[in-house]
Amino acid sequence: MAFFPLLPWLEEGISFLTPLAPADSGLVVSAVASVLAAWGMFAVAAQFYGRRTGIILVGLWAALPVGIVQSMAYSESLFVALAAWALYAVLNGRWALAGSLACLAGLTRPVGLAVSLALLVTAVLGATRLRRLLPDVHDRPVRMVLGCVIAPLGAVAYILWVGRQNGALLGYLDVQAAWGNGFDGGIAFSRFVSTGVTGSPALWGIIWPAIIALAVWPHWIGLKQRQPPPLLIYSAAVTVLAIGAAGYFGSKPRLLLPAFPLLLPLAVVLARSRSVVVVTVLVVATAVAALYGAFWLHGSGPP
Repeated sequence: MAFFPLLPWLEEGISFLTPLAPADSGLVVSAVASVLAAWGMFAVAAQFYGRRTGIILVGLWAALPVGIVQSMAYSESLFVALAAWALYAVLNGRWALAGSLACLAGLTRPVGLAVSLALLVTAVLGATRLRRLLPDVHDRPVRMVLGCVIAPLGAVAYILWVGRQNGALLGYLDVQAAWGNGFDGGIAFSRFVSTGVTGSPALWGIIWPAIIALAVWPHWIGLKQRQPPPLLIYSAAVTVLAIGAAGYFGSKPRLLLPAFPLLLPLAVVLARSRSVVVVTVLVVATAVAALYGAFWLHGSGPP
């Protein structure tokens, strides 16, 4: 019950219609979804920063050290595909489509609520100050409200269903607790870094603010580069949920994988650089990611 149902549903459906086993079906879903995710990210970046930036953004995201999960039966690729296209839809005023995709994202991972939050806050801002950036906001108020209402239904419905199965309204939190997961605002993460990495618990008071500063910095750069509000809101929500989770440290890189807008500032800078610089950065990043992925899969987990 800790795992949201859309990926298992797709695995079971493909397995029912084809000779593939559910696990093999999961690999097919991840492979197809990773291409759709790359396409969605490219569409978002290209609309505001040009095609070159879009291509570089996709390359950077694919070459992240934990990008290996795109080749596994994990839900990251499926979620990012739904999130990227939901954000693209809201940036183009297609609120009903955005809400539907956000709803599906909410059935894929708990962080799907970050997509819903991006839609909701964008709607509020758009109704007051963003007419120039999102001109369709005022022209389609009914669709805007409809999209915002539909967006969180997937995640909320599943959480309530789990609660009913467990006899408690928020029984999903008990399921997460059984896995050692929860939300403490990043305290467990900073303590892990201070004791597990540096070996000095006394550094906790220094490392915790440093983690917050490192999390805020790319959002500040994105704001200075006039990144669209939905992207900033979405990536901020994903970052808060990832860093604030109290669970297994090795999952942190995967939890941050959906926050692709954090790579936009670097993609914008590289897009202004010479091709040899872009190629060198992407080749080195891909090589490092490949080695990291191999170490991760064949070792004791993420270093």
